[in-house]
Amino acid sequence: MASDCVALMEGKNVLRGTASLDWDYDKAITTWEGVTVSGTPQRVTKVELQDKSLTGTLPASLGNLSNLERLNLSRNNLGGSIPPELGNLSNLQSLDLSINDLGGSIPAELGNLSNLEFLYLNTNDLTGSIPPELGNLSNLQNLKLLVNDLSGSIPAELGNLSNLTSLSLDSNNLGGSIPAELGNLSNLTSLSLDGNELSGSIPPELGNLSNLTSLSLGGNELSGSIPSELGNLSNLRVLFLSDNKLSGNIPPELGDLSDLRGLDLSANELSGSIPSELGNLSNVDFFYLYGNGLSGSIPPELGNLPNLLWIHLGSNGLSGSIPPELGNLSNVKSIDLGSNGLSGSIPSELGNLSNLLDLALYNNELSGSIPPELGNLSNLESLILSDNELSGDVPTELGKLSNLQGLSLRGNELTGCVPAALWSAVAHSVLGFGLSLCAETTP
Repeated sequence: MASDCVALMEGKNVLRGTASLDWDYDKAITTWEGVTVSGTPQRVTKVELQDKSLTGTLPASLGNLSNLERLNLSRNNLGGSIPPELGNLSNLQSLDLSINDLGGSIPAELGNLSNLEFLYLNTNDLTGSIPPELGNLSNLQNLKLLVNDLSGSIPAELGNLSNLTSLSLDSNNLGGSIPAELGNLSNLTSLSLDGNELSGSIPPELGNLSNLTSLSLGGNELSGSIPSELGNLSNLRVLFLSDNKLSGNIPPELGDLSDLRGLDLSANELSGSIPSELGNLSNVDFFYLYGNGLSGSIPPELGNLPNLLWIHLGSNGLSGSIPPELGNLSNVKSIDLGSNGLSGSIPSELGNLSNLLDLALYNNELSGSIPPELGNLSNLESLILSDNELSGDVPTELGKLSNLQGLSLRGNELTGCVPAALWSAVAHSVLGFGLSLCAETTP
C-alpha cells in the first residue's frame, strides 16, 4: 500500500495541472478522490478520474501501480504523451485515456498488457503509426483509436485479436490497404475504418465476419469492386462504403442482408443497374446510391421496403420511368431521384406518401403534367421539379401544401398560375418563366 501511495503522490501535481485533487499523505488513501483500494493486502486497483478538468500530463509513476486493474482519465484536458511505463501494468484490464489532448505516438509497450480488455485512446492528438505490438493483446475486446492523427498502415497483427468485438480506427490519416487478416476476427461486431486514406480493394475475407453488425469504410480511397462475399454477413445492420473509388456492379448478394438498416454506397464509381434483389432489404431505413454511374431503370421492387425513410438515387445515369410502386413507401421522408435520365410522367401514386418531407425529381426528362395528387402531401417541405419537360397548368391542389418551404419549377413548359399560398412562401425566381400569381387565395 505504501508504494502505491508514493506512486500516486509522485504524480499528483503533474497530473492535476491547474485542477484540484485531494490526495494527501495526511488522509487515508481509501478516501482519496477517484482511487479504489481492494484485496489482501490492500492495493490500489482503480484510478478513475474521468471528467475532472485535469490539465496536466500523465505521470510515469502510474506505471508503478502493479495491481491496477482500471485506469480511467478520460474527458479531461491532459496533454503530453502516453508514458511507456504504463506497459508495466500487468494486471490492467481497462485503459481509458480518451477525449484529452494527448500527443506523441502510442507506446509499443502497451502491447505488454496481457490482461487488457478495453483500450480507449480515441479523440486525442496522437501521431505516428499503430504499434504492431498491440496484436499481442490476446484478451482485448474493444480497441478505439478513432479521431487522432495516426498515420501509416493498419498492422496485420491486429488480426490476431481473437476476442475483439469492436475495432474503431476511423478519422485518422491511415493509409495502405485493409489487411485481409482482419477477416480472422471472428467475434467482431463493429469495424469502423472510415475517414482515412486507405486504398486498394476491400478484402473479400471480411465476408467471414459472421457476427459483424456494422461495417464502415467510407471516406477513403478504396477501389475495385464490392466483394460479393459481403452478402454473407447475415447479422449486418449498417454498411457504409460511401466516398471511395469503388467500381463495377452492385453485387445482388447484398439483397441477402435481411437485417440491414442502412445502406450507403454513394459517391463512388459504381456502374451497371440497381439489382432488384435490393428490394428484399425489408428492414432498411436509408438507401443511398447517389453520385455513381448507375444505369438502367429503378427496380419496382424498391417499393417493397416498408421501413424505408430515405431513398437517394440522384446523380446517376438512371433511365426509364419512375415506378409507381414507390408510392407504397408509406414511411418514406425523402426521395431524391434528381440528375438522372428519367422519363415518362410523375406517378400520381407519390401522392400517397403522407410522411414525405422532400421530393427531388429535378434535372431529368420527365414529361406530362404535375399530378394534382401531390397536393395531398401535407407534410411536404421541399418540392424540386426543375429542369424537366413538364407541361400543363400548375395544379391548384398544390396550394394545400401549407408546410412547403422550397419549390422549384423552373426549366419546364408549365403554364397558368401559381396558387397564392405558394407564391408568398417561396422565392419567385425558382418558379419558372411564364407563371403568374393566381387570383384566388385558396385552391
